[in-house]
Amino acid sequence: MSVTVDQEPLAAEELGLATVGEVLAHLQRDDRLVVNLLIDGERPDLSGMSQIRKSSVLGRTLFIETARPKQVALDVMDEVETQLRNADEFKSEAADLLQRNQVAKAMEKLGVCFTTWQVAQESVVKTGQLLRIDLGALVVEGQSLMEIMSEFTGQLRQIKETLVDRDFVLLSDILLYETTESSRKWGAVLEAMRAVIGN
Repeated sequence: MSVTVDQEPLAAEELGLATVGEVLAHLQRDDRLVVNLLIDGERPDLSGMSQIRKSSVLGRTLFIETARPKQVALDVMDEVETQLRNADEFKSEAADLLQRNQVAKAMEKLGVCFTTWQVAQESVVKTGQLLRIDLGALVVEGQSLMEIMSEFTGQLRQIKETLVDRDFVLLSDILLYETTESSRKWGAVLEAMRAVIGN
C-alpha cells in the first residue's frame, strides 16, 4: 500500500486508515480539500464515489493532491474580481457601440458580460456553500448579500427586456449608469467575502 498526499507519503496503515473514505476523511479533518485523486494511476469514476470510499487501500497506490479551502476561496474571489473588471470594460464598449448603432458588435461584448456576471454570482454562492458561510447573514453597505444579488438579477432581467424590445437607447443608458453602481457593489461584496473567508 502506498498513499501519497501532496508529494508526501502518508502513513495510512499506522494511522489506522483502511479505506479510501477513511483517508479522505482524515484529510478533511486536517482542513484539506481533495482536488485530484488517482487510484493505481487512474482517475476513478466519481459517480460511484460511495463504492470508492468503501474500497480498501491495501495493495493499492493512492496519489492525492489537496488544497486549503480558504485559499481556494480567496483565489476564486481574486479571479472573479479580475473577470468583473474585464466585464466592466466590455460593458462600456458595448454601450459605446450601441450609441454608434453597431448593434451586432455590442451584442458580442454584452454576451461576454452576461456570462461573467452569471459566473461571478455562482462563484460567490458556491464559495459560500463550500465554506458554510451564511450568505443571507452577510451585510454589505447596509444591504444583505441576498438583496444585492436580487437587485442584480432584476437588473439583468431589465437588460434582457430592453434586448427583446430592441430599445438600444435605454440599454445603453442602463449599461452606462445603472450597472456602474452594481459593479461598485460587487467590489464591496468581494471585499466582504474576503473578510469572512479570512476569519
